[in-house]
Amino acid sequence: MLSSLSPAIRQYLIITGNYWTFTLTDGALRMLVVLHFHQLGFSPLNIALLFLFYELFGVVTNLVGGWLGARIGLNKTMNIGLGLQVIALLALTVPTAMLTVPWVMAAQALSGIAKDLNKMSAKSSIKTLVPAGAEGKLFQWVAVLTGSKNALKGVGFFLGGVLLATLGFAGAMWAMAGVLLVVWIASLISLKSDLGKAKNKPKFGEIFSSSRAVNILSAARLFLFGARDVWFVVALPVFMATTLGWVDWAVGTFFACWVIGYGIVQSLAPYLTGKKSGKVPDGRAAMLWAIPLAVLTAGIAIGVNLDNGLEAILIGGLLLFGVLFAINSSLHSYLIVSYAKEDGASLDVGFYYMANAIGRLIGTVLSGWVYQTAGLAACLWISAAFIALAALISLGLPRHATV
Repeated sequence: MLSSLSPAIRQYLIITGNYWTFTLTDGALRMLVVLHFHQLGFSPLNIALLFLFYELFGVVTNLVGGWLGARIGLNKTMNIGLGLQVIALLALTVPTAMLTVPWVMAAQALSGIAKDLNKMSAKSSIKTLVPAGAEGKLFQWVAVLTGSKNALKGVGFFLGGVLLATLGFAGAMWAMAGVLLVVWIASLISLKSDLGKAKNKPKFGEIFSSSRAVNILSAARLFLFGARDVWFVVALPVFMATTLGWVDWAVGTFFACWVIGYGIVQSLAPYLTGKKSGKVPDGRAAMLWAIPLAVLTAGIAIGVNLDNGLEAILIGGLLLFGVLFAINSSLHSYLIVSYAKEDGASLDVGFYYMANAIGRLIGTVLSGWVYQTAGLAACLWISAAFIALAALISLGLPRHATV
């Protein structure tokens, strides 16, 4: 069956399969770490610090990884990412007494490098597989890859809760490492050796984007993802477990369902933003879709301070937030691939995801610190302000997508 498909489609399916499997382990690992170390008595700020290197090394990886992918090929950077994730998972199989903060932070650093190499490689490769000028098809392929990835990350959250309950923390790490090892070996055999390699090898000084559109979009992305993680990474799961009294499996299941729905909406984003009329989004669309998201987040913040109906307000607000955030994220993901230059697309994509990683880093640290000092409502107000900044920055984006 696969042999009857075009080479581009076959490579796309292999890349998507790699990305899916990696995402399952990444989502499960995050939920496992949050829940397990909350059980061990770690404070919200200390749990946030466990992810500090994960996000910090993501910044460096995206910046350097885009340059590396353009020089050695995206197949190699994707496979390096898969291999590093196996090592990171195995590092967390040590006895509980050895799971100190520095050790877990180091393992998370490896996982952060792995995740961003894998993501940058997957997103950049689509630019090389879609014919120039086919913007509608490009948007659809990016949306499917991104949406399916996030849906599977939701499954990973659920998987993390189930594995923690059934196999324990170390057992879960062994199981995920074994599956990912098989995928890694298959990827080494299957991916084209010249995928995404630039015809003219870029110099290291070219890691910073010279494109105005890419720079503006990267700044907007920084605040968009900082806005999500400032209340999602630590504040929300800890709030559900402590204030709302949810058990661990319920927290994991809720996050799983939320992210699965979020991913489905991302996949449908082309149809929600004008595909039927033959339109592809531009910078104006990125600005317009951010405004209702900022207003909604401020509304949830107000609702959290009410005495009545807290659980219903929070869950209802989260569902609406997921729909709007998914559309915003999918628009950004399409625009960066569209704005990226044809030769060595990973340079621009890597720079953009560096900004994404900085936003996640800021959001992660604030999620633990602000929640511990001021509560969930304060996290939400910061989130609303960040989204408003993303909307303002998006005013500078080109009104028609750059081909």
